[in-house]
Amino acid sequence: MQRIYDFLKEAGTYYLATVDGDQPRVRPFGTVDLYKGRLGIQTGKKKELFKQISKNPKVEICAMRGGEWLRVTGEVYADDSVDACEHMLKDYENLRSLYAPGDGNCVVLYFKSGTATISSFTADPVVIKF
Repeated sequence: MQRIYDFLKEAGTYYLATVDGDQPRVRPFGTVDLYKGRLGIQTGKKKELFKQISKNPKVEICAMRGGEWLRVTGEVYADDSVDACEHMLKDYENLRSLYAPGDGNCVVLYFKSGTATISSFTADPVVIKF
């Protein structure tokens, strides 16, 4: 999990895909956290993204760093606990004006299962199942 977290943190921006009915939806993201061995991303409960994930928890992330790219495919679950939100927001001061632990909106989406693949044009893919 640490390797996936490090890749996403170093990439800065990654793209998160969800499903909205029969239409894929992709948007840029930047939050990532590793808490109690769980890989998490943060959003708001009021967003369409959260509504989409509530209906279908399957997501995919794609990020690039240098000459490598990472794809993480899996299922997420929501954790809106104060502890999870505090841990996430400690590294994202710019989000503290929008979200606060226990505000009823802040939620961390943790991967419960998935596969991460790190690829490049110069090396064999590295596959990490979790």
